[in-house]
Amino acid sequence: MTLESLLVVASALFGVGLYGALSQQVVVMVMMGLELMLNGVILAAAACWWFLAPDPTGQVLLLVVIAAMTVEMAMGFAVAIVLNRHAGTDMTDMAAELSR
Repeated sequence: MTLESLLVVASALFGVGLYGALSQQVVVMVMMGLELMLNGVILAAAACWWFLAPDPTGQVLLLVVIAAMTVEMAMGFAVAIVLNRHAGTDMTDMAAELSR
């Protein structure tokens, strides 16, 4: 694989995630779109570090980012569960009414 092909795949992941995050109304689907966007960024960063500077410090940083992303998604799912239990909805439009 070349750097260009990996960057094309990463940009495709980011584009699909952006479309998914902007076009969906269900909280879980929006979070899946955000996850795809973050995976595209991680793939692009890993490809650049692998081809441009193959020392392991970049890969360790990416592992830390992946761990932080896992915690962030777990907290997002917890908020979605609380939203569903409190308001009985999983739609983002109805969740905006809770702040009033």
